[in-house]
Amino acid sequence: MVHGGAMVDVLPGFRDFYPEDCALRNYIFSTFRRVAGGFGFEEFDGPILEPLELFTEKSGPEIAEQLFQFQDRGGRSVALRPEMTPTLARMVGARAASLRRPIRWFTVGEHFRYERPQKGRLRAFYQMNLDLLGEKGVRGDGEVLAVLISSLRAFGLAAGDFQVRLSDRRLWFHFLSSFGVGDSSTPEVLGIMDRMGRVPLEITVQRLQTFFPTAAAVEKFLGAASSFCGCGDLNSLENFFSNLALPLAMERLGEWRELLQFLGALGLADFVTVDVGIVRGLAYYTGFVFEAFERTGESRALAGGGRYDDLVGKLTGISLPACGFAIGDVTLGNLLREKKLLPPPSGGCDFWIVFDGSAQAAALGLAQNLRLAGRSVLYALTPGLSMGKQLKLADRAGAKFAVLFGEESGSDGRCTLRNMVTGSEEIVASVHLVEKMTCPV
Repeated sequence: MVHGGAMVDVLPGFRDFYPEDCALRNYIFSTFRRVAGGFGFEEFDGPILEPLELFTEKSGPEIAEQLFQFQDRGGRSVALRPEMTPTLARMVGARAASLRRPIRWFTVGEHFRYERPQKGRLRAFYQMNLDLLGEKGVRGDGEVLAVLISSLRAFGLAAGDFQVRLSDRRLWFHFLSSFGVGDSSTPEVLGIMDRMGRVPLEITVQRLQTFFPTAAAVEKFLGAASSFCGCGDLNSLENFFSNLALPLAMERLGEWRELLQFLGALGLADFVTVDVGIVRGLAYYTGFVFEAFERTGESRALAGGGRYDDLVGKLTGISLPACGFAIGDVTLGNLLREKKLLPPPSGGCDFWIVFDGSAQAAALGLAQNLRLAGRSVLYALTPGLSMGKQLKLADRAGAKFAVLFGEESGSDGRCTLRNMVTGSEEIVASVHLVEKMTCPV
C-alpha cells in the first residue's frame, strides 16, 4: 500500500498470505484436522479477544507484557489471545456436567504475542491445539502423544526427521523433594532449570542459592541434576531412583512403563526418546511433559505440551484432569519447505469455456451447471477475443478441458470438448456434458 508516496509494509511479526502461502497454510490445517478426526477429536473455536484476566489468572500478571492488550470502549481490559488453553478451560467448565468424558477437542486458530520476532517465532501465528480432558490415566497422555506423532508423520516426516522428547514433572517433584525443596518452591526451581541451558551457569547458581542453605548444597544439587538429566532411557531412570531410595518415584516409573508400552503397541515407540531435561517452564504442568524437535539442522521445537490436571479447576472451580499439546504453523511450515514436503501446486481449473458472442447464453449456462456440479470453470472476461486467444488463456490457466462453442454449435448446444493434456477432441451436446463429467477429471 502506498501512503504519501511511500510503501506501507506489513507490521513486524505479521505476515501477508499470498495464494501459494494460503495453500500451504490450508494444507497444514486440513492435514491436522484429518488426523485429529481420525482419533475422534472434535473441533471447537472461541473468541479471538478475551478478558485480560483470563490469561493473567493462568500465567500471572507478568504475562501482560507479552500480550496485545488494551482497554476497550467499555473500559474493559482485554487482550488478543496468546494461546487457547484458558478459553478451552472456560468453555469446558461452562458445560462440564453435560459433556461426554473423556472430552476430545481440538482447534485451529490465530494467536498473538507481543514479543521480538525471530526465525520460527512471530507476533501473529496460527496454532493447532489438541486436548483430552476427563482422563487421569497415562493412556490419556499416550493418546495425545499418538495424535502429535501421527500428525507429523502425515506431512511425510519420518523418525529420522523428528523426535518427541518425553519428560515428567512428577519425577522432578520427587527428585527435588529429596533435596529438601518444598512444594511451594518447586515451580520456581523448575523454572530456573528450564532456563538453565539458555543462561550462563553462574546465573543459574545465583538463582538457586535462594532455595538452598549453602553454595555447596547448590553444587551438590546441580551435580545430581546433571546425572538425572543424563538418564536416556527407562532403565537408567529406574537405576537412578533406586539409588535415591524414593519409593514414590519408583511407583511413578511403573506408569512410565505403561505409557511406553501403550505407544509401542501403536507402533510409535521409535519416535519417542526419554529426556528429563525437558521441564516446560509453565507452572501449571503437573505430570508428563514433552516437546517435538526436528532431529537435524537447528533442532527447533515443533510442538510442546503435557498434563495439566489442576488448571481447569483453578480457572473454573471444576476439577478436571487434562493433557494436550500445541503445534504452530511457522516452524512446521519452514521444516516442510526445507524437507521439500510441500503440497504440489494447484492443478488449475477443470474447464475453460471458449465462445463467441452468439453462443454466450449457452456457454455461460453450461458454466453455471458445471459449477453447481462442483467443477471449477473459467472463461475470458474480455469480449471479442478470438478462439485462438481464448485457448491460449485456457492453457495458461492450466485448464484440464476446454469447451468450445462456435457458429456450428447449433440449436442443441453442441460443443467441442478438448482434452488440454492429450489434445483429443469430441463433439458433445452441452446438455449432456454435466452428466458425462460426473466422474473425476
